Amino acid sequence: MKTLTVLAACLFVSGVSLAQSWTVDKAHSRVGFTVTHNLLAEVDGNFKTFDAKVTSSKPDLSDAVFELTADVASINTDNERRDNHLKSPDFFDAAKFPTLTFKSTSFKKVDGKKYTATGDLTMHGVTKPVTLDVTMVGPVKMKGQGGKEQEKVGFKIASSVKRSDFSIGTIPVVVVSDEVELKASGEFVKQEANAAEAKK
Repeated sequence: MKTLTVLAACLFVSGVSLAQSWTVDKAHSRVGFTVTHNLLAEVDGNFKTFDAKVTSSKPDLSDAVFELTADVASINTDNERRDNHLKSPDFFDAAKFPTLTFKSTSFKKVDGKKYTATGDLTMHGVTKPVTLDVTMVGPVKMKGQGGKEQEKVGFKIASSVKRSDFSIGTIPVVVVSDEVELKASGEFVKQEANAAEAKK
């Protein structure tokens, strides 16, 4: 029995050591959205301040777990007046709900490079399950700055949510659409084991 217990512990430790951590390259990533204004034109926006990571125990990232946080006060639509309105209690109420988060609970292959990621999205103090369409490119090995070889992977993410589901804004849908398109793309770099351990 003791031998079995030791063996099980070794297998557990081995499984943990195989976990991979991938950090986002913010210079080549974006977390954005699109809404329709007056039923006529699309308005794009993004969050300037965000962080994201991917963890996986498999080299092909087929069991990837995504985690994202964004600073609501960093919302940007290239219009200061509109940005301030979006940050106000009329919409996101950034002072009261400063962070937007997403964490996946499943990652499933659809076909080829296409996947779906299901998880919990929290905005405006409300948490709802959402499913994202994901395109994964890689992982691939390439030389980074300084000529050091790195392993990288790219993700393109798309989905749509209703702002009413998160109690964001009471402005009529003929002025600002209820449906919000989510658009994100990211380049992630695999962390070396010793670097990942140092961050713990």
